[in-house]
Amino acid sequence: MDFFGAAYKGRPPWDIGRPQKEFIELVRRGEVTGPVLDIGCGTGENALFFAAEGFEVWGIDATPLAVEKAQEKAAARNLAVQFRILDALSLTRLGRTFGTVTDSGLFHTLSDENRPVFTENLAAVLPSGGNYFMLCFSDLEPPGYGPRRIKQQDIRDTFRNVWSVNYIRPAVFESNTRKEGSKAWFSSITKK
Repeated sequence: MDFFGAAYKGRPPWDIGRPQKEFIELVRRGEVTGPVLDIGCGTGENALFFAAEGFEVWGIDATPLAVEKAQEKAAARNLAVQFRILDALSLTRLGRTFGTVTDSGLFHTLSDENRPVFTENLAAVLPSGGNYFMLCFSDLEPPGYGPRRIKQQDIRDTFRNVWSVNYIRPAVFESNTRKEGSKAWFSSITKK
């Protein structure tokens, strides 16, 4: 069993039982257009939030147990979300596009080698003018706890060519193990 499969046997630190605040604020500001694809959706809290706000939503995760838990939550809350087991490096297999793609903690798990594969797949599911919103661990977070740290320049280097980086700003990645959360970057990126 891989790291994520083992993590979802319990309650992983990133599963806070509600959406991350950054995604709630996106909806409040009117920046989300449907349909929405939540990549690396985990147990589905962000996807379920978007569905409760009236959006058509799909959520994908490569970990079967996470998707199973997300489907159970959707049924319990009577919300319609299309949850699928799918690796984020295979988004083209969805065979459709979305107005918005969200990412809460996936990008910082990608290797340098997989970033171009990811952006190629992301470009296939976002039309021109479509938005990708990403919350990832920041290099401002001290070493130790948590995943790989990402520099702003890493984001800018990954999303050049067919992308426009609208903003990268400091944020907090909320956690169920650290009241203060972790330092993060929240990015708005549009496909040209």
